[in-house]
Amino acid sequence: MKTLPVAVQVYSVRDYAEKDFKGTIQKIKDMGYDGVELAGLYGLEAAGVRAVLDEVGIPAVSAHVPFQELMADLEGTIAKYVTIGVKYIAIPYLEEEDRPGGPKFEENVKKFREICEACKAQGIVTLYHNHDFEFIRMENGQYALDYIYDTIPADLLQTEIDTCWVNIAGENPADYIRKYTGRSPVVHLKDFYKEGKAANMYELIGTEVKKEEDAGGFFEFRPVGGGMQDFPSILQASIDAGSKWVVVEQDQSNGRTSLEAIEMSREYLESLGW
Repeated sequence: MKTLPVAVQVYSVRDYAEKDFKGTIQKIKDMGYDGVELAGLYGLEAAGVRAVLDEVGIPAVSAHVPFQELMADLEGTIAKYVTIGVKYIAIPYLEEEDRPGGPKFEENVKKFREICEACKAQGIVTLYHNHDFEFIRMENGQYALDYIYDTIPADLLQTEIDTCWVNIAGENPADYIRKYTGRSPVVHLKDFYKEGKAANMYELIGTEVKKEEDAGGFFEFRPVGGGMQDFPSILQASIDAGSKWVVVEQDQSNGRTSLEAIEMSREYLESLGW
């Protein structure tokens, strides 16, 4: 079976990276990861991050850069990631007031396009990284996520399908990756276990939970291969869709260290021949 290079989102091991960025990147390389996806610079300047990556010998394929950070200083922020050498910048998350269904959403889509155009001018491809809140229906019946991709053309905006959140939203992750064949260069591999509707899903990624949500269920993130996802089908879909990279992400490690969790994910993928 053909495989793709495997990166890891450094956010998964942020507790280690914040204390020892170089040592953590070295451990990631030693585990057999082919690249990293950044989520912040961990107290370093862009040139310092690039120096660490070059010394360890692992590329930063992509970076999650907050929407508000990009809009506050678009050119300056992009310039940092040009220095680091990333190929992709992903819009990673929207605060509640910026999401589909809110008053700012339509204007935000125009801002997404502005980000895409500025990145393209610097040779960087913009990605949109979804959660489940983009899977609400617009007035025309389509999901808000699809509306974003329909509104901004593929030569400006590509997808970063997060397979965990697609599943939670009630869609098949492999089908959704194939839906964006030719537009899915980076796919997020994230596993989970849940029972019923759990109110702690967003609490686990540092977001306050609405009190009216049903808290009777259970949810936790798990290492890739340790939860409910069908990764053989997801990986095959990634190949079929023409993806360039898959990226392991685990928001919380649950009973083990974050480094142990990402090592378990890498070992599982290696067991599949990846």
